Amino acid sequence: MEPECGLALSARKVEYLKFILKTGGTVRTNEIASAFSVDPSTITKTLAEITAAGYITHIPYHGVCLTDSGKHHAEFLVKRHRILSLMLARNGLSSQEACREAERFESHVSKKAIDRICHFMGHPRQGVCGEITHDDGCLVGNQMDRALS
Repeated sequence: MEPECGLALSARKVEYLKFILKTGGTVRTNEIASAFSVDPSTITKTLAEITAAGYITHIPYHGVCLTDSGKHHAEFLVKRHRILSLMLARNGLSSQEACREAERFESHVSKKAIDRICHFMGHPRQGVCGEITHDDGCLVGNQMDRALS
């Protein structure tokens, strides 16, 4: 499975990438372990896998930081969550319920599907849990649709 489709990582790895993006800069392994109530040795193993995938740079005893592709991917992961939770909220769930439900299935929704949902929703700027940013793929698809009509 190619990383660009948005389905390459497990739900836990997705949460780690989003956490690293949210904290910004370099994050120590112990900070991540503490935030997720996981043993540091488990975090170290998982971070090594994420490093091998090219999303983060891991400097032993200093921490991890996102690579350029990791930052781009993490931004998509945040957008995916916000689009899905907004879609659920617009269909009757409370903001909290929408957020929880989106977390249950978001790792199974591809970038292509998110771009189409985003287009259908009119490229919203604000979700129930934060600002929604749009990338070129999302907006280019919108421009191509207009050109075809």
